[in-house]
Amino acid sequence: MSVCCTSCLSFYKQHIPTYFKPNSISSRTIKSIIGSRLIKCTPSDDTNDIHQLLKILPHDLRDNLVMESKRDQLLEVILDLGRLPEARYLGDSGRRYLRDTEVSMEELEYAENAIGEIGGDNRAGITGTLHRISAVRNRKGVVVGLTCRVGRAVRGHIDMVRDLLQFGESILFIGRPGVGKTTVMREISRVLSDELQKRVVVVDTSNEIGGGGDIPHPAIGSTRRMQVSKPFMQHKVMIEAVENHMPEVIIIDEISTRDEVNACKSIAERGVMLIGSAHGDRLENIIKNPVLSRLAGGVETVTLGDQEARKRNSRKSISQRSGPPTFPFMIEMRDRHYWVVHKTERSVDALLRGEKPRVEVRKRDKQMKVIIEKWKLED
Repeated sequence: MSVCCTSCLSFYKQHIPTYFKPNSISSRTIKSIIGSRLIKCTPSDDTNDIHQLLKILPHDLRDNLVMESKRDQLLEVILDLGRLPEARYLGDSGRRYLRDTEVSMEELEYAENAIGEIGGDNRAGITGTLHRISAVRNRKGVVVGLTCRVGRAVRGHIDMVRDLLQFGESILFIGRPGVGKTTVMREISRVLSDELQKRVVVVDTSNEIGGGGDIPHPAIGSTRRMQVSKPFMQHKVMIEAVENHMPEVIIIDEISTRDEVNACKSIAERGVMLIGSAHGDRLENIIKNPVLSRLAGGVETVTLGDQEARKRNSRKSISQRSGPPTFPFMIEMRDRHYWVVHKTERSVDALLRGEKPRVEVRKRDKQMKVIIEKWKLED
């Protein structure tokens, strides 16, 4: 990966933990940390077994998808009772109908039987794969729709953050559904466990990171996987992982509840590195969320004295960060190849003052080469 040394030097002098001496960080050190190879984001052939997913579909849909020239970009197949079956592909904003006849109840029952048991969160996996099936039920609990999402082990995304992983700082990935957060976290788990030799535990609520079945998918390397019997138990399994298995890193997908936020805070205070994700388009969404804002340090309202208000040229009642963030770094995944890195404390403080934060932009050019732009005002 080729990176502008001046940009990297500026970045690391501000973000390497205090036990590193900032003045000792040179461009040579940064190059050795990041590496000089260019790795493209490509699916791993031995893990991208889409045929296992196609087996649960009606024969005519299966044949249509196999013959499709864009099958390697297939994102998901939608089966809704009484509607035309759809396929959605990466990079396409529209939908593609797979035939001109509606989905029948018999076809949904066939798919449900082929999948096996669907969990209490209306999700199921296919053993030995990364594919995920999500069900839609009617008021009687009968399945009337299925979202069949393709799971792929894509290698190469790690190059966007490999350098940050070296220093053990917790990272939260922010992005809308479907932008690739889980795919990135899956590869991070492999790199941390296999290449950096860390003790890593994935708390896998829906088996989306480690795949279906009791044996974790090879895509997560030697990372250990703890499954969660019921979604509302996720926070308890997170604490159990720390107390029973001595991990150096815990990976958790889709942090959303107050209990999970509290568990993250407790884990971080014990010195364990966290890699997590949350739904949201920008850091501002996290700050405004009354539950998730604690991940960024929390927000409180304080009243200033007259003299202090005049000094700051502000109102007497202002919002400020109430404590240190659980995640020192937050990364907005704007799309699969355009990420915005925040130093959480600095960005939150700037946003609460009504200013634009200084961020670092990491993106890929047309040759899939990673470009890092030094700290700049956010667009």
